[in-house]
Amino acid sequence: MRKALIAEDNPVNRELLRELLEGRGWEVEEACDGEAALGMLECTRPDILLLDLGMPKLDGYGVLSKIRENAQLADLPVLAVTAFAMRGDREKVLDAGFDGYLSKPINAVSLAEELERLLGPSGARRAVPAQAANRLYDGKAGPGNPQSNA
Repeated sequence: MRKALIAEDNPVNRELLRELLEGRGWEVEEACDGEAALGMLECTRPDILLLDLGMPKLDGYGVLSKIRENAQLADLPVLAVTAFAMRGDREKVLDAGFDGYLSKPINAVSLAEELERLLGPSGARRAVPAQAANRLYDGKAGPGNPQSNA
């Protein structure tokens, strides 16, 4: 069974992500801030981390930095889940080293597409660099676009 760690300070957003993931057969663990997420990563090894950018104690960028500095965690796929959805925000997130980007409000189809792009249908991590994913996005909404609600 695939395992995800959700790091999100908003309980409603955590619940929505949990329901969407569990509905697809995922085992889900939750952290309410960045420090808690890092502590949990020491005990468990999820297949992916869904990481809110704006959290107390340690924001998503800080968490990502610590993950990438840790040789045991450096290859963990990290999906940014954020309300920052203005032009250029997606590129900023991917340039910072996140493996993927998902804007709020959460769209179930977009979540499924990002999970499949990052992990493949079997849950094994696929090698799709963030910069390559960034080039695939042309700034237009539509099917196949990570920001599309279609």
